[in-house]
Amino acid sequence: MKAEQTFATWVEVDLKALKNNIKIIRKETAVPLMAVVKANGYGHGYMPITRTAEEAGVDWFGVARPRMALKMREDGIKSNILVLGYISPERIEQMICLDVSLAIWTKEHIGLVEKAAVNCQKIARVHLLVDSGMGRLGCHPEETLGLAHLAEETNRVELEGLFSHLAKADESDPEPTRKQELVFLKAIDVLDKEKLLPGIIHMANSAGTLAHPETRFQLVRPGLIIYGLSPSPEVQLPAGIEPILSWKSVLASMKELPPGHGVSYGHTYVTTKKELIGVIPVGYADGYRRGPGNAVLINGVKAPIVGRVCMDQFMVKLENVPNPQIGDEVVLIGKQGDEVISANDLARVWQTINYEVTCGIGARVPRIYPEV
Repeated sequence: MKAEQTFATWVEVDLKALKNNIKIIRKETAVPLMAVVKANGYGHGYMPITRTAEEAGVDWFGVARPRMALKMREDGIKSNILVLGYISPERIEQMICLDVSLAIWTKEHIGLVEKAAVNCQKIARVHLLVDSGMGRLGCHPEETLGLAHLAEETNRVELEGLFSHLAKADESDPEPTRKQELVFLKAIDVLDKEKLLPGIIHMANSAGTLAHPETRFQLVRPGLIIYGLSPSPEVQLPAGIEPILSWKSVLASMKELPPGHGVSYGHTYVTTKKELIGVIPVGYADGYRRGPGNAVLINGVKAPIVGRVCMDQFMVKLENVPNPQIGDEVVLIGKQGDEVISANDLARVWQTINYEVTCGIGARVPRIYPEV
């Protein structure tokens, strides 16, 4: 099958599938949804993702960095945005002026936020992050009440939300998640008794959203699953959710090499007979990793990668590919005929997680949205 010739390699993102995934999750959870679009929408391209998700009715967006929140506002995103992580003091005022909500977890944060809110004459909306067992950002649970009181005492800071993050929700043992939930519930109870409990309580990431419905509270924060990827083998996706990303290239060259001929740097692969070898214009600079066990789809069959992956290209063995032709479509992630190579499959080969596979697809790889 001949491929699109505009690019050497590209990613295709199915926005209709994204809408359908969001619809299924919303129906499954029956609570408001924060679509997490950090890391360039997990590698899918954040702007078309956020526009489509907003059309699909998501209530919030979660981002990691203020720059993404700024870009989203500049590009017309009107929905609520929460910066889930660290913000430099110089960026706080800008976020408040853009009506972006901020995560806080120290009294110093509250002081900085109050000062910035005074400067731009607005009310700063904040979500207090409680470390219930992640060991990452967040206040100690016993600090929750004091920080809530401090926020309450300010004139320019509104405690809009209380949240935490799950560390092991994607594993088969539910006990660690249950322990975190109990810690978080205690913090909730303390604030509730003091009439300081904010209106938005959230804890569930993708795995929590699916496997631990008790952690959904008033808002869920799915990231990976809206893109159609499972958090782990232990957490299966609901029926109908599908991956929205395919990664493609073309067969750029092919030639027959004699027996004993080395392939690629270091000659880690040497032909044992006459072999038809193809060249694919994708490399580690595009996010495709070196290592054994890689394969791609050409004309509906798997073609193993041989030799080392180069910066801009790699080589494949074509002996089992039916009637290969220059310009044939090559699928790195996705479906071709009856065969599929998923982000999970690549993650197993690369000994990592599917998050890292899609996030690692390089910025120089164009993202294409066929239905746009």
